[in-house]
Amino acid sequence: MSEPISTSLAGAGGWKLLGGAAGAGAIGAGLASIVVMCITTPRSPKEWAVGLVSTVVGSIGGGSAVIMKFGLQSWAHDPFGLVAMLGLVFSCGLPAWSIVRWVFNWIEKRKGADIAEIAAEVRKELGQ
Repeated sequence: MSEPISTSLAGAGGWKLLGGAAGAGAIGAGLASIVVMCITTPRSPKEWAVGLVSTVVGSIGGGSAVIMKFGLQSWAHDPFGLVAMLGLVFSCGLPAWSIVRWVFNWIEKRKGADIAEIAAEVRKELGQ
């Protein structure tokens, strides 16, 4: 039977090896990707890959930006703070897939247009 102290030390060492806060960010980003993909099922393997990448990047980049903006880095020293940071990273990734999908749908509708037509349409939509 293993000793509780050595087992918990091995667990802490494993967590440090994964990167601690970076591991929490990766978990949050992965969970956000799963949730988003279940809600809006990708139409093709390409769309699946784009959705996965954009959600992970949105989670990590957006979560990091929120943490830096509000000075929440000290949360990384507490296990409950890491869980809270994971929640922030998770929630920042949720809109990323939708935003990327909307942009690609907008671009797809204008597939045959040249740059001048697109610029005129954007100007018109912005009211200029």
